[in-house]
Amino acid sequence: MKLKHLLLSAIFLTASQVFAQKHAKTDTVFFEDFNKPTLNRSKWNVEVTGNTVNDEQQAYVDSAATIYMIDGKDEGATNGALVLKALYQPGFTSKEQRKYDFISGRINTRAKMEFTYGTASCRMKMASGAGLWPAFWALGNGKWPDCGEIDIMETVGDSSWVSHALHGPNYFGNTPLAKRVFFPAGIDVTQWHIYSVDWSPESLIFKVDGKVTYTVTKAMVEKYGRWAFDNKKFIILNFALGGGYPGGVNKVTKPYYGISESSVNKIKAGEAKTIVDWVLVTKTAN
Repeated sequence: MKLKHLLLSAIFLTASQVFAQKHAKTDTVFFEDFNKPTLNRSKWNVEVTGNTVNDEQQAYVDSAATIYMIDGKDEGATNGALVLKALYQPGFTSKEQRKYDFISGRINTRAKMEFTYGTASCRMKMASGAGLWPAFWALGNGKWPDCGEIDIMETVGDSSWVSHALHGPNYFGNTPLAKRVFFPAGIDVTQWHIYSVDWSPESLIFKVDGKVTYTVTKAMVEKYGRWAFDNKKFIILNFALGGGYPGGVNKVTKPYYGISESSVNKIKAGEAKTIVDWVLVTKTAN
């Protein structure tokens, strides 16, 4: 009887823990549903190209042509939605006097919303095509990669999968801490999905549509280098084109490094868009 009572107690305790986890109260740290006519600059910074990284082929500009709001209901968004749009603009010259054939958008919450631990989520959908490289990620302040980078969602144009990754000291670039997540048949990146990460002092748990897709513990990270995920991070949304990661996957070198001709045609046709319904950061309430 004593054993039976111990087993029942253990089952009850486990069930209670699961219930508590599912129904734990959370505090909203940040929420953006892009429901204003223009980007809310009290929440977001617009990045303008300085030094291009990863051999990417676009210049980031502060323009209503590349960063704008729409009534998202027609696209399936809850309210408004953010559009990051890539455009073909041959001969565009940055203030650093570098020439580009493409322009696009990148925004971040640096110094406006930074957080340590919690859950960061984003509902978004995007065009597919070799070399189209949108991302939802978090970055620390200071020198990269020591500051720590959390890639919550990246896609480089193959619509059948997205990737998660971590970058930090001694595990950056072609980091060993990465995972490709393939969608079921009939599902792809062009449809709405919620991409998220649960970040705690001991782990990062990535999810797609609420399903755990990749778990990285502090012990796993420390096999390669220092745990770079105990400092504040800010959110980034961007739409890159071509460069090292897409090129390494698709092996395309012409007409542009990492960008196929069909993707160039999609950009020229105005069809290369990343649409974001909302961004949410929460923490478990004390």
